This record gives sequence, structure tokens and C-alpha cells, in this order.
Amino acid sequence: MTQPVRLVWPLVLACLAILPLVNADSYLRHVVIVALLYASLVSSWNLTLGVAGLFNFGHMAFFAIGAYAAAISTQTFGLSPWIGFPIAIASSLVASVVVCLPVLRLKGIYVVLVTFAFGQLCYQVVLNQRDITGGTFGIVSIPPLQLFGHSFAENLNLGYYYAALLLLVLSTAYVKRLIASEFGRTVIALRDNETYAVSRGVAAARNRLLIFAASGLFPGAVGALYAFYVRSASPDLFGFSLITLGLSMLLVGGIGTLWGPLIGAAVLTVVSELMADLGPARYLVIAVMIVAVLRFFPGGLAGAGLPLARLFGRATGKPREQEH
Repeated sequence: MTQPVRLVWPLVLACLAILPLVNADSYLRHVVIVALLYASLVSSWNLTLGVAGLFNFGHMAFFAIGAYAAAISTQTFGLSPWIGFPIAIASSLVASVVVCLPVLRLKGIYVVLVTFAFGQLCYQVVLNQRDITGGTFGIVSIPPLQLFGHSFAENLNLGYYYAALLLLVLSTAYVKRLIASEFGRTVIALRDNETYAVSRGVAAARNRLLIFAASGLFPGAVGALYAFYVRSASPDLFGFSLITLGLSMLLVGGIGTLWGPLIGAAVLTVVSELMADLGPARYLVIAVMIVAVLRFFPGGLAGAGLPLARLFGRATGKPREQEH
């Protein structure tokens, strides 16, 4: 099964690359752009929540901070959007380090409380600093990205589509390399058995700070691209609904896996859009779907292949040792 699975992802990437060339539907393109941005966002969240096993509920705040940093630098101070990108990334990175410092020695629910409180603190700052953030109205009419005199919004947001696809490729390669590195193995060792890892000389606080910083790199870039795409940044980005959506994508796709966040982001974005006419009732349907996935596939959809293969093997009378 390994070789076919390895061939699936290049095929998916190729299909995504040629999709705008064979389909000019604006709504479909919007849905795919949103799914690509969500996939990059939750993939980086998976570094702390899944790979490191840290209950970091401030990750979506890093995304919102990146969006506001890009919006303020371009709309308020008149800087180029391309300068807004590194500012957004730096802001998200600094925020991830700041929120990590109070939780270096904390565990479990205390990490949840502190990181969630950080997001709510940022929300209150945005509401109160109206002169800079626009308060409850947010920041609108953000200048679009342009390259060589051409706006990314031209040709039904074709530039934003490929920018989101490129960002997903870069974030996935980044996460994959980090997990496979010596540092990644150290973080996983701390997650699985912190007492033993520390006894072997692993610095828990140092590695926790580094993994928070590593996970805070791409949310800023995703937030900036999102702000330039929708041309606005609102306080809703700090809302609990976005945290719930991101967490649902991780759980459905497979937390702690490389491809799970990408699968979860794609599935939930499409399902949510298909049920848009149901209004608030769609969240109930999504909740039932999440429970069903976790009931039958505790490892998420990314880990559904092996159980299905075993089930198929038993149904066809194939011996267990031949399934491998």
C-alpha cells in the first residue's frame, strides 16, 4: 500500500495545479482557496497540538495577528503588501514565543487556559484600539497583492489561488522535514514519555519554546494572504468558532499525522460549503460526522486505510500476514 499512497499526493498536487486552467467557476475557486489556506493553517497547528502533544489553543490567534499585522502595515501605514508579509510572519512568530513563556512549566488544562486567554486578550486589544485596528468594524479595503503590475485578484483570483497552493506546498514540506529531523524526534520523545526523555538529557522547556516558535511561522503568512485575499481583517478571526473549526479539521483528518490536517481541511471545507443552506443546523451535522469518524477511525481519516484494508482482507478471506 505504501507505493500507491506515495503516488496519490503528487497526483492531487498536479490536479490542483491544472484545476484553474480547466475550470473557471469562481465559487469553486473560492472554496479551493479557502481549503488550501485552512490546510496550511491547521498543518502548522498540528506541530504543537499533535506532534508535541501541547494543548495550544492560541494558534488561531497567531493567524489573526498575522492578518491584522498585514492589514495595519498596508492600509494604515501605506506600506507595500510585500513588506506586509514579513511583518505578519514576524508578528506571528513573536506572539507564539510570548504565549509560550508562561506555559513552559505548565501541563494539561493549564496550557489550554493560558493559550486560550491569550487569544481573548488579543481580541480585547483589537476592540479597544479603534484608531489602529478599526474596533468592531475591523480593517477594510486592504490593497490587493500585485506582481509586475498585475493584481492577484485578476482572472477570478488566479494569483491568490496559486499563492495559496504554493503556501500549502511550502508548509507541508516544512512540517515534514521538521518532524523527520532530530529536533522533531526529540519533541515526539517528550510527548510520549517526558520523564524518560528528560532523564536522557533532553531540555523540555527549551524544546517546548522552539516547537511553539516553529508552529508560529506559517500562521502569519496564512493570515497575511487571507487578509489580502478577502481585503479585510475583522475581530471574528479571534472568535471561538474559528478555533472549533480548526480543531475539528485536525480531529477528522488525524491529529499528529502529516497528511491528516490536509485531509481534514479539505473535507470539512467542502462539507461546510455544501450544507451552507442549512444555516446553523450544519454545525450539528458536522458534529455528528466528527463523532462518527472518531468512533470508527480513532486516528482520523488519514489512518483509515489500514483498518479498511484489514476489513477487506477478512471479507475476502485473505490471510492477515498477506495484508502487509
